[in-house]
Amino acid sequence: MIVTTPQKPTPEQTEYARGLAEELGARFVPRKQDSLLLLKAKHEDVRLLVADDRGLRYYEDSEAPLYFHPSMAYVRVKRMRKGEGDPLIAVTGCQPGDTVVDCTAGLGSDSIVFAYAVGPEGSVTALESERVLYTVVREGLRTYRTQHEDVNEALRRIAMRLTDHLDYLKRLPDKSVDIVYFDPMFRQPVHDSSALSPLRALANGAALGEASIREALRVARKCVALKEHADSGEFERLGFESRHRNKIAYGVIIKA
Repeated sequence: MIVTTPQKPTPEQTEYARGLAEELGARFVPRKQDSLLLLKAKHEDVRLLVADDRGLRYYEDSEAPLYFHPSMAYVRVKRMRKGEGDPLIAVTGCQPGDTVVDCTAGLGSDSIVFAYAVGPEGSVTALESERVLYTVVREGLRTYRTQHEDVNEALRRIAMRLTDHLDYLKRLPDKSVDIVYFDPMFRQPVHDSSALSPLRALANGAALGEASIREALRVARKCVALKEHADSGEFERLGFESRHRNKIAYGVIIKA
């Protein structure tokens, strides 16, 4: 993989890109005046990470890059700021002060909603097993700014961890967090989306295993929740009660 900068980088941008290349085990390549396509061709590598003022943008086979943006999470949080409810927060019973483990962070959308809901007294840990995706989202959560300072604070409160969720859950004590959440990559997309294509190509596509659910139930005090395609059959397979059914549904197992 190549890590590069804008065509006219500042010394700080160059140093930042070099540090990312070292972290990712990638090659730092000075951009000079090369286009991204020429850079790929010169170095015979389709994997390219660009570090500039817009954040990190990761290119692979697609011309559309993978990058961090709160997207619909920001819309949901703005509704919450107005006192409106959110289906995920409702089905999990999430409250200020809760501790949440998001086992499949992806682009961090649901982690952002949880982080706003639990507030400064709570905590959200977001797990991601794919290194490039983890780095893009971690840096986005660290630097992205919205027009609302309380939303920015929620982004900064999310603790990203580069790890397999089953390994992480196994290390946690019994009943040590309030909510454990899963949003695995859908086997079949709900609809075609060019925006999600880069994520689908990079994210971990493995099916959620029963061992993960057992560990989550051991660790959770309040509930374990799952987001899935409404007709996928995963709720039944894994023992969840399906709620808020639409094209996308949430399932929950409430702890007694």
